[in-house]
Amino acid sequence: MNLKSQVSVEYMLIMGFATLMTIPLLLIYYTYTSDSGDSVAASQALQIARKIADSSESVYYLGKPSQTTLKLNFPDNIYSTNLSNKEVVFKIKTKNGITDIVQVSPVNMSGSLPITQGIHIITIKAEEGYVQVTSN
Repeated sequence: MNLKSQVSVEYMLIMGFATLMTIPLLLIYYTYTSDSGDSVAASQALQIARKIADSSESVYYLGKPSQTTLKLNFPDNIYSTNLSNKEVVFKIKTKNGITDIVQVSPVNMSGSLPITQGIHIITIKAEEGYVQVTSN
């Protein structure tokens, strides 16, 4: 009988040790994935802001009847968007709070951008003295 109880105790010790090793690994994995998700959303927002600023500049310098359409994939962590004067501003929700993503353009822009996740079609149209940005 003593041999069976020794095997059971050793088995419980091995399972306890395995559990103690697994818990920190799961915590590290969770922290890494949430940090990488925040950085991916911020990178996507910065890329979108750059495309809008670059396209606005191109359309503005081509003149009033010109316009372009962009098909952009917005991330899910967007808190708010703003086009004010010469700035495209995205506010991104992260686990550390709200992060501002700002891209400056040499031309005045007005309009609105969506805050919902997914693919959106953005139309950039040159007007007299500024660029109008709209989403469909």
